[in-house]
Amino acid sequence: MAPLRVLVIGCGNMGTSHARAYHRLKNDFTIVGLVSRGPESRDRLAKELGDLPTFADYEQAFALTKPDVVSINTYPETHAAIARIALLGGAHLFAEKPLAETVAEAQEIVDLAKQYHRKVVVGYILRVHPAWQKFIAVAQTLGKPLVMRMNLNQQSRGKDWATHKALMNSMSPIVDCGVHYVDVMCQMTRSKPVRVNAIQARLSDELRPGMYNYGQLQVTFEDGSVGWYEAGWGPMMSEVAYFVKDVVGPMGCVSIVEQQGERKAGSADIDSHTKTNSLRVHWQERDASDQFVRQDEWLDSTDEPDHDELCLREQQYLLRAIRENLDLTLHLADAVNSLRIVLAADRAAREGRTITL
Repeated sequence: MAPLRVLVIGCGNMGTSHARAYHRLKNDFTIVGLVSRGPESRDRLAKELGDLPTFADYEQAFALTKPDVVSINTYPETHAAIARIALLGGAHLFAEKPLAETVAEAQEIVDLAKQYHRKVVVGYILRVHPAWQKFIAVAQTLGKPLVMRMNLNQQSRGKDWATHKALMNSMSPIVDCGVHYVDVMCQMTRSKPVRVNAIQARLSDELRPGMYNYGQLQVTFEDGSVGWYEAGWGPMMSEVAYFVKDVVGPMGCVSIVEQQGERKAGSADIDSHTKTNSLRVHWQERDASDQFVRQDEWLDSTDEPDHDELCLREQQYLLRAIRENLDLTLHLADAVNSLRIVLAADRAAREGRTITL
């Protein structure tokens, strides 16, 4: 089959990694253009990948290149508009998370994909990560209810703080990053979320009015499982306990553990956000004297794929979805569901009340 013509929109961290993936998969994808608002990022990436065509306007780029696939790697406020143009124009879609700013927009994208028989893959990068897949699988053996504890706080400065402030022009940390980890919780429980609570704090005057840069959400599921997710961004954040991934059930617990101590690159390093290093599994089984009968098990994952490799796997999944006509109904329902939960949590934080789903 001829390679799929792909237009990459957004040339920041994620756009760069996904463009490299298409470039590596050159027998299956041909990059027909790179789009970004600023010339620096697209020119740098175009030079790296071989003098590719560049554009400042995505509508013009789509009309001129007529791609088979559009790859959306921009800030969330533009996702729905770009997706609309792509799907109405007959293109398949890869969209970085979150799928849109609102549940209604996200559902509109899903409905358009169904109407025009196009494939849409959402960038839930942990879904293609073998250690995170194992983390979820082990959690599902611990019985019910589950207690799921997760955070990703980031001490950011320089360009990382500038990126975080730009992201917070449209959504808070518990929405932007929260969709990843709420999606993990939903996979672990496969139960209906019933209510959410949340707290928030504004720790910087550099944010736009009404925005906060620290939040924690709590979600309760129909099967009695509960989970919390915490996210804070900024130069004031602590490097202590910034990466907690821990699940407890009646049978025991499983945790992602950094055996080497704190991550040397710091909490804002994008490559460290998916790293697991080791999974520690503990079982509560005891003998007659109430002593544990099984030693904790360590599942090594130090040879796990890096960020670019994970992005490659996402694009391989997109390729399979298109070539093999995979049914993405559950994938897209999960993407809308996780967005619904974190947006409800954002509302709970702002209004100081429980939201029933």
